[in-house]
Amino acid sequence: MEKIWLKNYPPGISPEINLQQYQNLVEVFDEACRLNKGRAAYTNMDVSLNYEEVERMASQFASFLQNELKLQKGDRIAIQMPNLLQFPVAVFGAFKAGLVVVNTNPLYTAHEMEHQFKDSGAKAVVILANFANHLEKIINNTQIQSVVVTEIGDLFPFPKNIIVNSVVKHIKKMVPSYHLPHAYRFKQALDIGSHQQLTPTKLTQSDVAFLQYTGGTTGVAKGAVLTHGNILANMLQIVSWMGTKLKKKQEIAITALPMYHIFSLTVNCLAFMWYGAQNILITNPKDIPGFIKELQKSHFTIMTGVNTLFNALMNHPDFSKVDFSHVKISVAGAMALQRAVSERWKEKTGSTLVEGYGLTEASPVVCVNPITGGEKVGTIGLPVPSTDIKFIDEDGHEVKLGESGELCVRGPQVMQGYWNRPDETSQVLTADGWLKTGDIAQIDTDGFVKIVDRKKDMILVSGFNVYPNEVEDAIASNPKVLEVAAVGVPDEHSGEVVKVFIVKKDPSLTEKEVMDYARQSLTGYKIPKQVEFRTELPKTNVGKILRRALRGA
Repeated sequence: MEKIWLKNYPPGISPEINLQQYQNLVEVFDEACRLNKGRAAYTNMDVSLNYEEVERMASQFASFLQNELKLQKGDRIAIQMPNLLQFPVAVFGAFKAGLVVVNTNPLYTAHEMEHQFKDSGAKAVVILANFANHLEKIINNTQIQSVVVTEIGDLFPFPKNIIVNSVVKHIKKMVPSYHLPHAYRFKQALDIGSHQQLTPTKLTQSDVAFLQYTGGTTGVAKGAVLTHGNILANMLQIVSWMGTKLKKKQEIAITALPMYHIFSLTVNCLAFMWYGAQNILITNPKDIPGFIKELQKSHFTIMTGVNTLFNALMNHPDFSKVDFSHVKISVAGAMALQRAVSERWKEKTGSTLVEGYGLTEASPVVCVNPITGGEKVGTIGLPVPSTDIKFIDEDGHEVKLGESGELCVRGPQVMQGYWNRPDETSQVLTADGWLKTGDIAQIDTDGFVKIVDRKKDMILVSGFNVYPNEVEDAIASNPKVLEVAAVGVPDEHSGEVVKVFIVKKDPSLTEKEVMDYARQSLTGYKIPKQVEFRTELPKTNVGKILRRALRGA
C-alpha cells in the first residue's frame, strides 16, 4: 500500500528510526542512570528511588541471580507484582544478568500461574507475598528452582517499611499464609548480591528480552517472543513520535497501568526512562479516591491509561480538585477510546486525550495520533516510524482505500513468534514478516487508521456486520450511561442481535431510553434488541471490558 500517511506525519518526525543507537536494553538503562543520577526515577506511596539508586540495586540483584542462583544467559525468570519500586529493580537486574523476563499478572489464579510457568520454563520467580499462597500450590509442577518473595514496603525507608508491611499483613489481612521454606527475601537478595562481583553479559538485539503472554482470549495464553531489538525499536519509535513535546529531565509521568502490561512496560517504564522522567507508580488504580489523592500531590506532565480508567476518574466528585495545568499530553491505549470520554476529558482537563493502538505481538505500539495537533478523534492515528501497514480481506488480498479489512503490520517491533508454538505462529506471521492483528480496520485519504473492531467480536445481524465499538460509542455519549459493552447473542430470525450491558450513571435510565437514544445515530439492525443493566462490568486487571465474559450472560 502506498504510504499515504506520510503526508500527515507531525513536523520534525522522521519516518524511520535509527535502530543502531543501542544494542540492548541494558545500554539504555545504564545511559539513563548515568545522565540522571540524582533525579527521581520511580516514586511509590511518597517514596522515591533516584536513577543512581535503581542502577545500584539492579546490579546487586543481577549479581545475586548470577552468583547465588547460578542462572545462565537465556534462562527465564518470572516477575509477578503490581506497580512497586521493586519492579524496575527486578526487571533491569534480570537483564543485566542476561535473563529473559516472563511478566506475570499478579491476579492470576494458581491454575493460570502454573500454565505460564510451565509453558515458559521459568527457573526462578520474584513474587509479591500477597500471591505466594498460589505459588505454593503449584510450584512442584513447574521447573522453578528459586523463589524471591517481596512485600509492598520492602524498599521504603525505616520505619515506613515496617509499618506498611505490618498493616498490609496484619490489619488489612492481604497476605494469606504460605509455606515456601527455601524462598529468599527481596532485600536479602540485594544484600547477597552486593557482596559478590557481577560479570557483564554480552547481549545483542537478537537476544530475547521478554516472553510476554497474551491474555488468552483466543484460547490458551501464548508467550510472544520479544527480543531486545523488538523492544528497543518500539521504545525509539515512541521517543521519535513524542518529538520535542517532551523534554529530558523535566517530565513527571503518572503510571497507573501495571508495568507488567506491555503498554505501560514499553511506554512508561522504558520510553519515559529514556527522557529521564519520574514515573509515579500507582499500585492500585481501581482505588479511585486514593488515585485522585496521588494526582493531587504532583505537577505531573503526562499520563497514560485506558478508556475505563479515564472515565472512572472523571465520574468521581473529587476529580475537579486535580491540577492539570502542567499536563502536556494524555495517552489512551489497550482498548478503544470512546468519543464521549475523549471530549469530556478535553473539556474537564484542558488536556488532549490522544488515542494510540498496539498489541502484545508488536511490542506493542503500531499507530498513534499526532501529539502536537492534527489528531483525529475516533481514529488510532498514523503508523509510528519504520512501520508498514496494509488491510486484507478473507482471502488475503489487499482491499481498496477506505474499505475495511484485517489490519496487518510489518516493522522492527513485530515479535519473533509465539514461544514453542510454531503452528500458532504461522497463523499470524507471514513468511515476509507481516503480522495479522485480527483487528478489522480502514484507512482514510489522510492516512489515519480507524479500528472497526476485533474480527472475532464482530456481530452478524442478518448478514450485516455490526461492530461493537460503534454501538458502544453511540450509547456511551448518553449522559445517563456510565459504562456500556455490546455483544452479539443468538437469534432465531437474524442469526444474531445486538445486546448491550449498561452501568447506569443516572438511576432513571430505562431500556426504552437506551433504544431510542441509539436510534438517533445507528441504523435499524445495529440498534440493541436487548438491554441489561448491571452494577458493574467484568474487566481485565487493566480495565479492559471483557466482552467474552458477557456473551454467555
